[in-house]
Amino acid sequence: MANRLAGATSPYLLQHADNPVDWWEWGPDAFAEAKRRDVPILLSVGYAACHWCHVMAHESFEDEGTAAQMNESFVCIKVDREERPDVDAIYMQATTAMTGQGGWPMTVVLDHDGNPWFAGTYFPDEPRHGLASFRQVLQALTDAWRDRPDGVRQQAAQLREHLQAPASLPVAPIGADAIDAAVTALGRDFDPTAGGFGNAPKFPPTMVLELLRRRVARGDDDVARRAAHMLGRTVAAMAGGGMYDQLGGGFARYSVDRGWVVPHFEKMLYDNGQLLALYARLGTPLGDRVARETADFLLRELATAEGGFASALDADSEGVEGKFYAWTPAQLVEALGEDDGAWAAGLLSVTDAGTFEHGSSTLQLRHPPDDPGRWAAARQRLFEARASRVRPARDDKVVAAWNGLAISGLVATWQRLGEQRHLDAAVAAGRLLVDVHLVEGRLRRVSRDGVVGAPDAVLEDLGCVAMAFVDLATATLDATWTDHARTLLDDALARFPAEDGGFFDTASDAEALVARPRDPSDNAAPSGLSSTVHALVAFSALTGEPRHRAAAEEALATAGVLAQQAPRFAGWSLAAAEAMLDGPREVAVVGPPGPERDALAQAAYALPGAVVVVADGPRDDWPLLAGRVAVDGRSAAYVCRHHVCAAPVTDPAEL
Repeated sequence: MANRLAGATSPYLLQHADNPVDWWEWGPDAFAEAKRRDVPILLSVGYAACHWCHVMAHESFEDEGTAAQMNESFVCIKVDREERPDVDAIYMQATTAMTGQGGWPMTVVLDHDGNPWFAGTYFPDEPRHGLASFRQVLQALTDAWRDRPDGVRQQAAQLREHLQAPASLPVAPIGADAIDAAVTALGRDFDPTAGGFGNAPKFPPTMVLELLRRRVARGDDDVARRAAHMLGRTVAAMAGGGMYDQLGGGFARYSVDRGWVVPHFEKMLYDNGQLLALYARLGTPLGDRVARETADFLLRELATAEGGFASALDADSEGVEGKFYAWTPAQLVEALGEDDGAWAAGLLSVTDAGTFEHGSSTLQLRHPPDDPGRWAAARQRLFEARASRVRPARDDKVVAAWNGLAISGLVATWQRLGEQRHLDAAVAAGRLLVDVHLVEGRLRRVSRDGVVGAPDAVLEDLGCVAMAFVDLATATLDATWTDHARTLLDDALARFPAEDGGFFDTASDAEALVARPRDPSDNAAPSGLSSTVHALVAFSALTGEPRHRAAAEEALATAGVLAQQAPRFAGWSLAAAEAMLDGPREVAVVGPPGPERDALAQAAYALPGAVVVVADGPRDDWPLLAGRVAVDGRSAAYVCRHHVCAAPVTDPAEL
């Protein structure tokens, strides 16, 4: 019999609709019920593609005895962290404060006012590895609520005080010296053997890599050379390892090992949108190949019928993580024949012992094949053979921020490769965000099957989508995208500002939680702060409206101390600072379509952080194109900073 989650729109909540647990969705009714029964609230937070969320669900939430214990002693609430990042952020902060670490599934116990007094992550169904079983934890919590209410109140008060600590951030402008110091600090964390930063597990450091790419362009000095080395080593290692899908394109969420060999196999839209842009902007054969293959993955496996992009593919299929993606030598031979199978096994590091589990291996492509034609044919045959396997499930909700990242990535890929299908897909996703997610001038965070969900946008949605709209404006020269970007950025400036010049992650009139979330640090996706700064800077460069630039400079300074102390978590803010040091450059390329204009456009697109428009001739409706004409019949590029322009050039090298 289905529980209350049967009416949810979140695929993650729907995964739990048949649990014997009497789940509630987050909302006042659940809190009122807990108060009426005088029981605590058990909050369980996860997401649809989360492997350990599935494990805990199978072990505990599907177990009749465990569910009966939960139903008797708690009001149980399920939250999709991707749908309600504000709820997730507050209680993840509490979980980290109590346990020293965070992650999902997250289990938090609350009082009737939403104050946390216990937190943890995964709990097994039986005691193991020093962890109590989930049922033991539930009984201890029940006893504490009943027998030690003063202790519960004291713990809740302490955590509430921690969560409500003053949110003001120190202000420190990020100049050239601060950027170079950050690059030097990153060098101390760099893994010279395997690429990337730190040790296992390794997440793709996309925003840091874009910072390094931009720093390389500033000048040929020691810092730039170190940045180039870290960038080149890491993008090659990630694309050559098992974290990258060598058959179907696209990246898994992270590598569990130092060498990028074995991933956690879930494939997230936010990772692939960002990595798509990064590889497209490299301007190398490797970058072009990975961008094309990753764009193919997005269009083939994550595109929705309504024109947007789904959130994720699961890590598991048939209940086994990675089963869809891993191979044995025998399976390669079965698909390719004896000779090609053995050749492919050597090329892809598929061994008898296996690099993954149960004698299977991930596919790695560490070096270019000695016979590219043979590899292309083998890759296609393996891709077709894999298609007969049971596919991982898809979380098909559309998240505004992540679709913004995908749109920007597709525009960058169109700029580099010139394939119209990439721009068409970006425009379709943008139209979905406007037609479905923009409700009475305000952005909503999620939709599914073309129906918008209730959760309001958080700051990262406004920032990522506004940036996507600026990218669409420059690509299409359709001014309606500029108008939509202005709507979102003005909303950010009106409802999200903090007194120190930065931003909160939720609006001033959003649902009141225990505390108002605010975190300037980047994680797997850009922070609300850094994404909004990027959008403000690009919008100002495109339109010439100075107040958006001023707001960006003020907000960016609130990330200055973070950039000094933990640059790995401030890569996108540092990348914005690098672009602002450079202007960013505003480039207008004008002339008749053809190879001459295309060459100038490619040179312009390669300028890190630049805002580039390309047109047949002058247009008064675009400030960057006003009065811009070809020079002596030749296509020309006009390079400006702060709307002060140099003489036009016609040679891509000179540009």
